Amino acid sequence: MTFALDRRRFLSATSIAFGGLVANGCNAAVPGGTPSADPYGPLLPDPGGLLDLPKGFSYRVISRLGDTMTDGGRVPDAADGMGCFALPGGKLALVRNHELRPGKDSGGATGATFDRMPDGSPMPGGTTNIVLDAKTLKVERQFRSLSGTIRNCAGGVTPWGTWLTCEEDVTRAGPKAQQDHGWAFEVPANATGPVTPVPLKAMGRFNREAAVVDPVSGMVFQTEDRSDGLLYRFIPAVPGQLAKGGKLQALALAEGEPAGGPAPGGWAKVRWIDLDDPESPNDDLRQRGAAAGAMVFSRGEGIEMGLGKDGVSELFFVCTSGGKAKLGQVFRLRLDPKGDWLQLFFESTDPAQFNYGDNLTVSPGGHLIVCEDQYTDDAENHLRGLTPAGLPYDFARVRLKTEPAGACFSPDGKVLFVNLYSPTTTLAITGPWQHLKA
Repeated sequence: MTFALDRRRFLSATSIAFGGLVANGCNAAVPGGTPSADPYGPLLPDPGGLLDLPKGFSYRVISRLGDTMTDGGRVPDAADGMGCFALPGGKLALVRNHELRPGKDSGGATGATFDRMPDGSPMPGGTTNIVLDAKTLKVERQFRSLSGTIRNCAGGVTPWGTWLTCEEDVTRAGPKAQQDHGWAFEVPANATGPVTPVPLKAMGRFNREAAVVDPVSGMVFQTEDRSDGLLYRFIPAVPGQLAKGGKLQALALAEGEPAGGPAPGGWAKVRWIDLDDPESPNDDLRQRGAAAGAMVFSRGEGIEMGLGKDGVSELFFVCTSGGKAKLGQVFRLRLDPKGDWLQLFFESTDPAQFNYGDNLTVSPGGHLIVCEDQYTDDAENHLRGLTPAGLPYDFARVRLKTEPAGACFSPDGKVLFVNLYSPTTTLAITGPWQHLKA
């Protein structure tokens, strides 16, 4: 399919939910030690010991660590970012990252592989695909779809039906690896087995987190999980064909804007800086960008995009340890044809509001749903909600000592899929998404 045809379908799936979010203003972070909104009601204890949810919501487990897959392999651990796609014939496809380092168990069966360890075995990171019946959510097939990568953290869904999976690792070719790492790869949702890994080198080499495609222009926006990371923009030479190269840029504040960026709720005009040598053998893209004036973000992670009611593209992205309290921020970038603007949409002031946000998605009701990622001894990770007014609330609480990851909705908005990172547990959550109390 052409980019234009797929773009129209992509817009119809994203704009309804996103329009409610972007049409509203933002409140600054709410003071105090408790969440400030309660649209679904209190969380109820889960008898299964996995995930506490509000009344009316329930989950089912669709895939677990060690399950035998259709290709004879086993479901690997460290399930992270994930995207959901509609397939012909009433099917859904989940493309799921596995954030595995060298030495971890890949789950066995593989095919074409990007890189191998010194002993000849494939690097264990990559993706698995799960094909489901859209009505019953019964798993029909699951298999390894990308092999030989390292630490596939997050990614993003494209309008042309692929998942951009991103390596959060910058290992160089040498004694520990045969290839350089730090790339994005594409995995088609309709893959039937392992795809040939093609690193998208023009999109940059860095400690990657997530990516999102502007459905209007075809540009790709990318986050970097570093304390001094940048927000990148890739302008493809041919929209929808990322392997054909393009230009890499970094976000910077426009002249005259405050050096530290906008205050909570405030806006700042931005510009874009061209970056040379995107393959960055020294892993110095962020340093070179910052030296040229690019704005620095503290651990950029989840990113999501859609259209507002006025037809202008807007995106939201999380900075895990950003803000004065280092508890996390959510930024909003408006891609207006008259000039781009950045808003600090939310900044947490208390762990009970928001604590180390990671992956990000948008609910059918126009709320942000953010996965928490903290690993202190007393940590309780949640799925946190943010209303269109920027008010936080608890949507779910993870009962295991792990993080929720890869939250994504089915194209019809009826099911929220989410991973429990380790041991890999992929859940399908259903409930009254549109029926908000506030």
